[in-house]
Amino acid sequence: MTALRPERESGTSYGEQSYEGAGALGEWYEEAQQPSSYEPQGPYASQEPYEPYVPPADDETVALRIPDPPESISASEASSVTRVSDVTPGGRAARRKAAKRRGGRHGAGARPSTEPADDEESSAPLSRVEARRRAKARKPSPGVLASRAIGEVFITTGVLMLLFVTYQLWWTNVRAHAQAGKEASNLQEEWESGKRAPGEFEPGQGFALLHIPKLDVVVPIAEGVSNKKVLDRGMVGHYSEGALKTAMPSAKTGNFGLAGHRNTHGEPFRYINRLTKGDEIVVETQDDYFVYKMTSSLPVTSPSNTSVLNPVPPQSGFKEPGRYITLTTCTPEFTSKYRLIVWGKMVEERPRSKGKPDALVN
Repeated sequence: MTALRPERESGTSYGEQSYEGAGALGEWYEEAQQPSSYEPQGPYASQEPYEPYVPPADDETVALRIPDPPESISASEASSVTRVSDVTPGGRAARRKAAKRRGGRHGAGARPSTEPADDEESSAPLSRVEARRRAKARKPSPGVLASRAIGEVFITTGVLMLLFVTYQLWWTNVRAHAQAGKEASNLQEEWESGKRAPGEFEPGQGFALLHIPKLDVVVPIAEGVSNKKVLDRGMVGHYSEGALKTAMPSAKTGNFGLAGHRNTHGEPFRYINRLTKGDEIVVETQDDYFVYKMTSSLPVTSPSNTSVLNPVPPQSGFKEPGRYITLTTCTPEFTSKYRLIVWGKMVEERPRSKGKPDALVN
């Protein structure tokens, strides 16, 4: 090696080499090999071990703190102040009142209220004047009683009207259809058995069946136009009394006049306004079928216009006596202010023995 190195002493190994002449560097090296045992010397030897200096906390730099109580609050009151919002301005009397509301001057529990509770008031005996006053206050005024009575009247009236409308528009039809159906069945049974012979009929007695194929109507024809005996039972009535008497279908000439309800009570003539020229109208009796064809109509006329039932009705278009049929009913619907008239002319008389006419077969 070319590096410089200290010379060896005789009898001394390399590991025990001496560094004589090294000076301050040698002394430093020896001290570095020993454990540190520094002790202060001189006048500071008896002082405490060194500690770093920590300056006292500056109150002005603390982020959150409780402020000192104002000078106007005593020391005993200051102990109850826990935050800035608890300090109540307005003098000592105001602060004392605020402290009482918060639970006492010194933070004690809330004092019981000296005011009587509601249940105590209700249980406390009342004077006669006070009891009368409260009873009068609880009693409804005349205006309230009157409004209640009027409201009940309106409700009752509305219910009755609803029941009446339901009866007229629904129940009367149900009952009339049942009565008319029973009468039609009785007629057909009697015709098949031969118990009934054609001739004069009593008011209310059924004697024929009216067919209007276009409207799908099959309804009994009874003698007379009484509401109670005929029309309200769902049947069609024959004008057969007094000045309104009309001919029977079997007559060689004449006008066979019929009346029926347009609304309620079976409403057999409700849609006769839909009939057009040429539509068939068939009257079935015990022995014959009488087939008519619709010729004309009168949409609106007065109920007193009885000329529509004449042997030759003036507004029908007929010019000479013949075998005609006249259907009459009320108009507009659900009223009886005017009358609707439909006329027809007989085109075929067919014995029952020959079977049904084409109008009832097709």
